[in-house]
Amino acid sequence: MKPQSPLFSFRYSSFFCLALLLFVTAGCSDLQKTFNFKSIDEEGKEVKTELELPAKTLLMKGMDDYNVGKYFTAIEFFEEILNKYPFSPEAPLAELKAADCNYYLERYAEALVLYEEFENRHPTNESIPYVIFQRAMCNYKQIDRVDRDTSGAIKSIALFKQLLKAYPASPYSAEAKDRIATATEFLANHEYFVVEYYVRTEKYDQAKIRIKFLLAMYPDTKIAAKATEMLARLEAGDPPRSPLTSWLPKLNLRSWTIFNQNDAANSTTTAE
Repeated sequence: MKPQSPLFSFRYSSFFCLALLLFVTAGCSDLQKTFNFKSIDEEGKEVKTELELPAKTLLMKGMDDYNVGKYFTAIEFFEEILNKYPFSPEAPLAELKAADCNYYLERYAEALVLYEEFENRHPTNESIPYVIFQRAMCNYKQIDRVDRDTSGAIKSIALFKQLLKAYPASPYSAEAKDRIATATEFLANHEYFVVEYYVRTEKYDQAKIRIKFLLAMYPDTKIAAKATEMLARLEAGDPPRSPLTSWLPKLNLRSWTIFNQNDAANSTTTAE
């Protein structure tokens, strides 16, 4: 049998590859039908994938879910707008609502980043007072027990004060003042917790220094009267004597209730 020339083999291989390419290209639609890549709803009807929807439709669908509290699905529509249509007229609202979804899903760190990005990108947007308020709330919601980190309270107070200074007539001013008062009470209670620790461990000089700091910083708080009484006893050389059990770790530390009755009503508040 006569052996095939290298040129013949090359031409044959090239022809085969070209034919295969044409087959695959022409058969893509048939292949998609064969494997049924379409999305089908519960009634068996074809549903357009999110990738095929325009920004306006995505926003409508996202807002429909958002308004009934379906934040997990709503955020997907908003993120799709930001990924595919970042310069569309719908993008700013999608940014804001994506932040809101994270906030109501209690992803406060993520929400805070998104609110900050929105403020940086749209500094003149009419929603900026709301955005500053929400930035403050992201920190406020992370206030924990009095024996733990106080940064959430400190940062929230600073942002609430920023809101009141820049937008004193905003619809969020009254609540911002209430939140400042509550966060301030938390900080005062934190200081008094430290005072109690120093008294239990008989470090009375440190306790007096901490009480004086508390009274200077938070004179109008509810705990101030108790702190004043404690300071008087320490200066009189009559500190309270702790029982043996007070040396053990406190397993029932006071929790700090930072959420008032208005939170339930505010949980569905939106800002356009």
